Amino acid sequence: MMKIFDFLPAGVLIAVIAFGSCSTGDAAASAAVQMLGGSTQALLFIDCRAASDNQIEFEFTQPVTVKQITFEPALTVASVENGSTVKVKINESPSPGTLFTADLLAEDQQRNSINVLVPFRSRNNRMPELVINELRTENTKPKAEFIELKMKTAGNLGAIRVYAASNDKNPLIYEFMPVEVKKDEYVVLHLRATEENYRNEYGANLGESGGTDSSPAARDFWVNGNTKLLRKTDAVYLLDQDNNVLDAVMMSENPDAWWSKEHFADITEFLYEKGAWKSADGRICSPVHSVISAKTTNSRTICRDETAADSNTGANWYITVTSGATPGKTNNPGRYSN
Repeated sequence: MMKIFDFLPAGVLIAVIAFGSCSTGDAAASAAVQMLGGSTQALLFIDCRAASDNQIEFEFTQPVTVKQITFEPALTVASVENGSTVKVKINESPSPGTLFTADLLAEDQQRNSINVLVPFRSRNNRMPELVINELRTENTKPKAEFIELKMKTAGNLGAIRVYAASNDKNPLIYEFMPVEVKKDEYVVLHLRATEENYRNEYGANLGESGGTDSSPAARDFWVNGNTKLLRKTDAVYLLDQDNNVLDAVMMSENPDAWWSKEHFADITEFLYEKGAWKSADGRICSPVHSVISAKTTNSRTICRDETAADSNTGANWYITVTSGATPGKTNNPGRYSN
C-alpha cells in the first residue's frame, strides 16, 4: 500500500498537529511527528504561544531557521528571530484572544525540515479578575449542568480556558473567544446544548439566547453536544495563557481521607502549588476538606458565599436549598439542611 511518506524526500520532518480544541498550552501533547532520514537527534516542535500583543513564539527541541511562515487570518510579519525559540514579530495588535492558525516551515543545521500547522490565540492582557460562583453537577433534561462565573473586574474573556478534571483524558471543556465583560457581570457556561434556540452571547444582546436556564441579565455560553462533563467529584479550574490559575474549586461526593483516582491527586497538588485551592488548615486538599457535594441535585446547586472574602477553600461554599439554583443571578443564600 502506498503511504503519504513515500512521496517525500529524505531529510524531511513532518509535524502534524491535531487539536480537539485550540489551546496553545496543550500543543506539545497534541503533536505527532515522523522523522525521515537526516540527523539522529530528532527535531521536534514543542509549543506555540503569544508572548505579547505583537510577538508569537515557537519552541523547538533545537535551533531552527524559518524558511516560510504565514497566518490565517492574515498577519504581516515584521521580523523573525531564529533559534530553538523562534520569535516572530507582527505588525498588527489583534483583539485579545483571537484565534489564528500559523503555518511555519523551518530547518535545522542538518537541513532537516519541519512543517508546523498550529492554532493559537492572540495575547490577552486584559483578562478580568473572576471567581467560579455556582455549579450544577446533575442533569435532568432540559436542565443541564452549568458553571457560573462572576466578574470581579471588567476585562475580556478571550483565551480563558475552562477545565473539569473528571474528564481525565481531555479535561479542557471550553475556551472563550474574545468578549468584553463588566464588573459584577455573571457568565453562565451551560455544559450541554440540546435545544435548538440556544445562542452564544458574544454580542451586546444578553437576551439573545433561548434554552432552559438562559438568563436575560447574564451572558450565556453553551458547550456543544450532550456529554457528561461535570461530576460530584471533580475539580473545576480556569487557566490564563501562561497556565496561571484564575480560580478553582474542588468537590468530592464523599469526605474520604484521600483521592481514589490519581488524576484528582495530581490536580490537587497542581492547584495547591498555584495557590488556587487548599485545605482549611493551609495544606494540600483531601476530599474531606473539599466542597462535599453528596446532597446536590438538579435543583440544589453548589454556591459560593458571595458575601465572604475568597479563601480558596471549601469554607466559601454551600449547597443551596431545593429549587434554589440561580444561573445568571445572585446566589440564593438559603442553605440546604438534612
